[in-house]
Amino acid sequence: MSDQQKTLPARYYTDPAVFQQELENLFCQMWVCVGRTEQASKHGDFFLCEIAGESIIVTRDGDALRGFYNVCRHRGTRVCREQEGKFAGPIRCPYHGWSYGLDGRLVGAPHMDEGFQREEYPLHSVQIDEWDGFIFLNLAHHSQSLAVQLADLPKKFAPWGLRDLRRYKRIAYDVKANWKLIVLNYNECLHCPLLHPALNRLTDYLSGNNDPPQPTYIGGSMELRDGAETMSLDGRRRREYLPDLNEAQRRQVFYYAIYPNLFLSLHPDYVMAHTLWPEGVDKTRVVCEWYFHSNEMAKPDFNADDAVEFWDTTNREDWGISELAQQGISSRAYVPGPYSPRERLPAAFDQWILKHERGADG
Repeated sequence: MSDQQKTLPARYYTDPAVFQQELENLFCQMWVCVGRTEQASKHGDFFLCEIAGESIIVTRDGDALRGFYNVCRHRGTRVCREQEGKFAGPIRCPYHGWSYGLDGRLVGAPHMDEGFQREEYPLHSVQIDEWDGFIFLNLAHHSQSLAVQLADLPKKFAPWGLRDLRRYKRIAYDVKANWKLIVLNYNECLHCPLLHPALNRLTDYLSGNNDPPQPTYIGGSMELRDGAETMSLDGRRRREYLPDLNEAQRRQVFYYAIYPNLFLSLHPDYVMAHTLWPEGVDKTRVVCEWYFHSNEMAKPDFNADDAVEFWDTTNREDWGISELAQQGISSRAYVPGPYSPRERLPAAFDQWILKHERGADG
């Protein structure tokens, strides 16, 4: 990769047609992270998510997770209106009462004649899979497995014991910027001394190492400064280390962008996840969640607001600068500018975008 690779032309951030193409070629063809297993851990639990404008029901049917388009097979009405909850019985359409089992089978169709074949009209299913407590959906009819998309990440992240973590807090942000600008911002820290004074006090922005860019993810590590134990308001660690980390991992923070919509930030005592939900060419909803070990959360004096407040401040700094980037790129004066040699991950992400665009065109 040339050190003089330049940023993408403005249309990649401002053209609604490019945005729609990305939704179709990336978000509708890859495994997309939509939540955590604990959101649907018991029979009948459900929640809704939206991918590229499609409303999807995620529910628990016994031991199995299921995903269905939120579309009745009768006349196309949205079946489920609540964002989350528990199905006490069948999934019932509010329009004419067609009802479906948690496995998607049509079990009730009022007013149809005797020759009607119920088995021909199940809810349309969506591919669903799980990795260490994270739920993924794939809208494609034919796709590689989630394991192929994740590549070596399950082994790489095993010491953090993601399956044993539980959500402490969730904050959703509406960012007036293209989703790719948020990915670019997440994958470099040259802006940290100027934009993130609190973060810069805890980690050296030039420290750590990046992994070689991979087909489905990019990421790397940063070192904690002397005297800092974790990423929190004062750098103090108020919780036990995650139990399987080695000495080196206890002194590092790892940041990975897993395409197309999951950021994982791995800390010595917790994990933070962002999921990106593109809502328009210049609008992205970002959901940030903080996860801690279940043993720590069971302690009567457990409190993790120090980590949440630190990252909430940092998040808002990032969203603000991403919005300024969107505004500047939208100017007629914008032309692509050169990446520095220390911006190899953003440059690799741009190349990934171009590769998938060329693949779609071809």
